[in-house]
Amino acid sequence: MVLFDSHAHYDDGRFDEDREELLSSLPSKNIGYVVNVGCDTMTNLQTIEIAEKYPFIYAAVGIHPGAAHRVGDEDFALVEKLLSHEKVRALGEIGLDYHYDDNAPKEVQQAVFRRQMDLARRYKVPVCIHDREAHGDCMEIVREYRDVRGVFHSYSGSLEMARELIDLGWMLSFTGVITFKNAKKFEPILANIPSDVIMIETDCPYLAPEPHRGHRNDSSLVLHTCEKLAEIRFIDVEEAAAITTANAKRFYGIGD
Repeated sequence: MVLFDSHAHYDDGRFDEDREELLSSLPSKNIGYVVNVGCDTMTNLQTIEIAEKYPFIYAAVGIHPGAAHRVGDEDFALVEKLLSHEKVRALGEIGLDYHYDDNAPKEVQQAVFRRQMDLARRYKVPVCIHDREAHGDCMEIVREYRDVRGVFHSYSGSLEMARELIDLGWMLSFTGVITFKNAKKFEPILANIPSDVIMIETDCPYLAPEPHRGHRNDSSLVLHTCEKLAEIRFIDVEEAAAITTANAKRFYGIGD
């Protein structure tokens, strides 16, 4: 069985003490592929450094909505430059986050989002979308860029929203949240969308699945998310792993 963690943040400081040991151990834990995702200039550069060091780790670079208030032309220029790196497979994580009061105003976040969607259109690269309490505005912008494809990471929308995204050619990625006891809303979504649009991720160090909820997450724990997906879709875990790995490899353009 080979698992693909389609969204991780190993640049995070919570991995500083054991990053090398942990990452080196992942292939022995059935983790065949990881995409590490940047959020600003510093983490984009760290993401490239990590991807260059480990053959099974790939990269996405972008400006997170939480950083929208502190970016300038030089930050966008670096993202544009890094898109040509051989290990960079997507532009992200980009999008909107209306949860935190100290984030940039909505109109600033939307301008940063659109500027990066313009880059994705120009360079024909997929995007990784962060959508927190901003479903309506995220969908409005996605509809403006019908020639851009991507994935809504840590998907949290409705089944109706999922169906519209799928009709537009988008993918959906699910985290350990689907294992939480209070996350029943995901069951009808995962049971009723096509298998070829589903990816799984950790978003580590965040969102550790049960039974590790509240602790630091890492790619080895994506197995629990895979097991829950298999349970919901009435398939065995090996099939769920094969489906989600094939989907992520296709999405990120990764061959054997």
